[in-house]
Amino acid sequence: MNTTLPKALKLSDEVSYPIRWDYRAVLDLFEALNDPDTTPQERGLYLLTILYKDFETIPAGLWVDAVQKGLWFLNGGEPTPARNAPKLMDWEQDFSIIIPAINRVAGMEVRALPALHWWTFLGYYQEIGDCTFAQVVSIRDKQRRGKLSKEEREYYARNRHLVDLKQKLTADEQDFIATLLKKKR
Repeated sequence: MNTTLPKALKLSDEVSYPIRWDYRAVLDLFEALNDPDTTPQERGLYLLTILYKDFETIPAGLWVDAVQKGLWFLNGGEPTPARNAPKLMDWEQDFSIIIPAINRVAGMEVRALPALHWWTFLGYYQEIGDCTFAQVVSIRDKQRRGKLSKEEREYYARNRHLVDLKQKLTADEQDFIATLLKKKR
């Protein structure tokens, strides 16, 4: 049972390495990890350099352990889940509809706080009840399964900009599309 909010992670060398535990740093990390132009190795390096305050002090032989402990931290102290689940939300895209729901649960404007531990933010997130964000995620899920009601189809028609998850294109894909658009002119 995790009863404390970690501000450092102990690696297999039994040394605790300080981390950036504020939710803003974690959301910055998620944004970097979701960049379609990055390789798995680059994503691991992003995790190490963004999450660990003094990454340069971690011996290279502990980097795999540091990534695994970092993923444990990002997942709220739970084992990392299997990646088979369909993507129903995106922290970056959905931030504008997540934050009001988190503020309601927290009873305050969390962006005004000088710092808020990621696990506290995640706890608020997990307690989000009926709200725009929950409705959007529900419609995404039902749409994926082909089970939208008439009212949900109408909501979707009015709010496609919120519901549709935008696909992030690599730089090469963006260049290709730009080339195609130039040829059409």
